[in-house]
Amino acid sequence: MTTFPRRGKVLRRDRLAGMLEETATGFRFTYDPAYLSDPGSPPISLTLPRRAAPYETATLFPCFIALLAEGALADVQCRTLRLDEDDYLGRVLATCGGDVIGSLRVEPAS
Repeated sequence: MTTFPRRGKVLRRDRLAGMLEETATGFRFTYDPAYLSDPGSPPISLTLPRRAAPYETATLFPCFIALLAEGALADVQCRTLRLDEDDYLGRVLATCGGDVIGSLRVEPAS
């Protein structure tokens, strides 16, 4: 079985909301149990309502792709960071952990 080390901590307003992981068949997002235990914690996306069961998909979830730069800025980021522009998870992990627009950010996790 192949293991995929690429994982990211998904934070909503600086609070751990869940984990984003690469799998053998695509991607998985799992809400953090502590985040789910707070009834006031909103879903990270309308397409990912709060639930204990993981979400799995063959392609990266749109709410994470929406965090990525586009156009010339994406070209500069990919060139500078030596990333494949089609490696969306790699780009999310490399560029969406700091000062980003909106309430979500993704930090690399071990």
